[in-house]
Amino acid sequence: MSLLVVGLSHRSAPVSVLERAALEAQERGKLLQDAVGAEPAAEAAVLSTCNRIELYADVDKFHAGVAELSTLLAQHSGVGLEELTPYLYVHYEDRAVHHLFSVACGLDSMVVGEGQILGQIKDALALAQEQHTAGRLLNDLFQQALRVGKRAHSETGIDKAGQSLVTFGLEQLAADESVAAWVRGRRALVIGAGSMSSLAAATLARAGVAELVIANRTLARAERLAAALAEERAGDGDGSGDGPGSGSGSGDDGFAVRALSMDGVAEELSRADIAVSCTGATGLVLKASDVEEATPLALLDLAMPRDIDAAVHRIAGARLVDIESLAEAEADAPMAADVDAVRGIVTEEVAAFGAAQRAATITPTVVALRTMAADVVASEMARLDGRLHGMDDKLRAEVTQTVRRVVDKLLHAPTVRVKQLAGEPGGAGYADALRELFDLDPQAVAAVSNPEQERQ
Repeated sequence: MSLLVVGLSHRSAPVSVLERAALEAQERGKLLQDAVGAEPAAEAAVLSTCNRIELYADVDKFHAGVAELSTLLAQHSGVGLEELTPYLYVHYEDRAVHHLFSVACGLDSMVVGEGQILGQIKDALALAQEQHTAGRLLNDLFQQALRVGKRAHSETGIDKAGQSLVTFGLEQLAADESVAAWVRGRRALVIGAGSMSSLAAATLARAGVAELVIANRTLARAERLAAALAEERAGDGDGSGDGPGSGSGSGDDGFAVRALSMDGVAEELSRADIAVSCTGATGLVLKASDVEEATPLALLDLAMPRDIDAAVHRIAGARLVDIESLAEAEADAPMAADVDAVRGIVTEEVAAFGAAQRAATITPTVVALRTMAADVVASEMARLDGRLHGMDDKLRAEVTQTVRRVVDKLLHAPTVRVKQLAGEPGGAGYADALRELFDLDPQAVAAVSNPEQERQ
């Protein structure tokens, strides 16, 4: 196994660098193709979220792999390599596995324990599969990471102790009040209808805002989200709400939700008490001048790169919480016991993954050995046929079965034991010893490892 990860995150780089290094979906696909096109990498996957960009690869050379992956990240992000390098971190083999499993469990998140990272890891794997850059190692790694993350959330209280980025951001705005008390009776504007914006809209609706407006470039998507939230809010009441209609709705609890296109944002901003923005825009969605005309206003910017001008921090009557200010708020102190429990799970799962990967390296050799043994049995039975012409089919089948059982019994203990030994650190040498002792053809072993090559 030669797993390498090179990346940067909120823990290693300032938000200003993360913003500039953010990769759009199309650029991520190009990065993957360039990574597997480079000499050291055979597989590649990229994990890109609002606060991390990581490139995973199966490489045959460590130093060349680090240099190549770092260069590719710089080229595709548009941040110069000299500027980017001080913020990059590198993990190799078991440490790289440990890192991804920790990320999957939310241990490396800005808000410890948040579960949204699992969806982002799933998306990273899906993109690598779509681009045909994920082979056996990265498929196994990312699928196992998803299982480890789910295990951490089911076996510990990490998801209860931790908070989603949305909830944490709203709590920062609410200050000493509960989110429910703070939002009750207020008007909220949510800009964007993607996964994070949808979560923000749902959180505000459930917390009890009086009015919710969803703005999106694709109006139909905003209308679907508004209709779903109206139906959910009505269902949470006595079931007598008016229900959704034309992308908007209201119920007997006084809740109203509407959808609009982006050209209506300025007008709605002046009516809103709370504005949340998380879009995929590469430029600012709300400028300081837009906010200045709409104060007083509480704003939450969950986008990377940022949607809301950082100059808003200096506007009287405006309260802005963004990714940078969230990073400064230490949110993980109360969950030490859960964090320790999850770390234990990660350590256990890393050991299991490493053992499974090492054991898998012996499999082609064992298969080649058993194939050779079967060939020997077939050869000896053919020789016996030539010497014993009077042997009928029933007797021949019995002799063949007996010889096979003898061979299987002789091979069973050593092959089982060598698989166990191969799972231990340094176990790769047992495969070499097995090939040497039985004089196995290296090409036969390689054909088991890569049957596609054999057919070419």
